[in-house]
Amino acid sequence: MAKRHSQDSSDEAAIDLTPMLDVVFIMLIFFIVTAVFIREPGIDVIRPDTETDVRQNRIAILIAINEDNEIWIDNREIEPNAVRAVVERMRSENPQGSVVIQADVASDSGSVVDVIDQARLAGAPLVAVATLNEE
Repeated sequence: MAKRHSQDSSDEAAIDLTPMLDVVFIMLIFFIVTAVFIREPGIDVIRPDTETDVRQNRIAILIAINEDNEIWIDNREIEPNAVRAVVERMRSENPQGSVVIQADVASDSGSVVDVIDQARLAGAPLVAVATLNEE
């Protein structure tokens, strides 16, 4: 009878990790679903320096304008008349996010203003122009 008692105690000492793994997977799914992914524009630009820059939170769409006034969104070059449609499509994925334009120092101000207008027409709640931050 003593032998039987020792077998029961060894069964009770085993640890079941299944509930812990379930919790870890549920947390992983939660963080993936709630994460905000920033899509990079696809090119590097030399941003202008400014004294009055303000950090933006909840960036959803980055638009880059290079020195040749080419517009890049999500690693693709976009025609100026297609900016509104692309921003509308990207805003449907994240309606609370803002639009940030990274304009090169050598780009034309007319191109920047056109992109700002297209983003506002697409319904972006906030359109900002990125500057060089030298903190």
